[in-house]
Amino acid sequence: MRSFRPTPVPSSEITAEGVFLRRRAFLRAAAGTAVGLGLPGCSDAEQAQARPGEAPLLKPLTGVIPGPKELQADDPPTAFKDASSYNNFYEFGTDKSDPAAHAGSLRPRPWSVAIEGEVGRPGVIDLDDLLRPHTLEDRIYRLRCVEAWSMVIPWVGIPLAAVLKRFDPVSKAKYVAFETLVDPEQMPGQRRSTLDWPYREGLRIDEAMHPLTLLAVGMYGKVLPNQNGAPLRLVVPWKYGFKSIKSIVKIRLTARQPRTTWQMENAREYGFFANVNPEVSHPRWSQARERRIGEWGKRPTLMLNGYGEQVESLYRGMDLREFY
Repeated sequence: MRSFRPTPVPSSEITAEGVFLRRRAFLRAAAGTAVGLGLPGCSDAEQAQARPGEAPLLKPLTGVIPGPKELQADDPPTAFKDASSYNNFYEFGTDKSDPAAHAGSLRPRPWSVAIEGEVGRPGVIDLDDLLRPHTLEDRIYRLRCVEAWSMVIPWVGIPLAAVLKRFDPVSKAKYVAFETLVDPEQMPGQRRSTLDWPYREGLRIDEAMHPLTLLAVGMYGKVLPNQNGAPLRLVVPWKYGFKSIKSIVKIRLTARQPRTTWQMENAREYGFFANVNPEVSHPRWSQARERRIGEWGKRPTLMLNGYGEQVESLYRGMDLREFY
């Protein structure tokens, strides 16, 4: 995900005042109706309705969604067309173009998420209730994939920690496991045994509770497109893209490290932590340089995706060559 010059990230910046979304407007948008509130200070393009085939717009209650302070003039967001048409989402096919071509069969509403395991108040909650009364914040990260390509994407979402705290994690909770929807009717890629469905991912509890770990429900100020993981996906900016599990239906807090899909498929190549470490090569390629979508050349890959100052304390005393 997008790298920026390390600076402290206080909680006040993670949940920023001024980007509250009108609840009814958000629900209309999430249900598939364009919002277009025409806010003061927005350009005509920003106020425009979503065009046919695009996701509906998400608008804040007052003001405009602020651009991130970390975004540099020479580091613009990836074109929406590219970010929504070049994806890994094996539930819709293994080619990068398959999700955009086939994800129209996914029905992202209604949607519910089960929260279970080592929590004081387990249960199944509707997505609308899961989001209420939190703010949705527009932030820029660099989406990093193991194939050494990257994108700059403005995500709209809420800190995972804010959600987990509502269910009272107990002291035994050391890890957080996630699962994607299994429904071959909606996800035609699941009709083949490409992976052992459902797609599974996991984080250590301190990683999950870090303020940069996001549950995203939108991007570019719009409701999350199906091919990008609608209606709810994980964003962990200092890890490789395969940690960013999509279309989440289950979150389970556990005492033991959960099994993850790519560990199950090939543990030699894909470790549990999946931290961006340019000093450790993948068995089949170097990870020292990356290609950003929309650019011809490659650029150096930054340790922990440039978020070292924010997250290196999570791994103090660990050998990041061993725990990859």
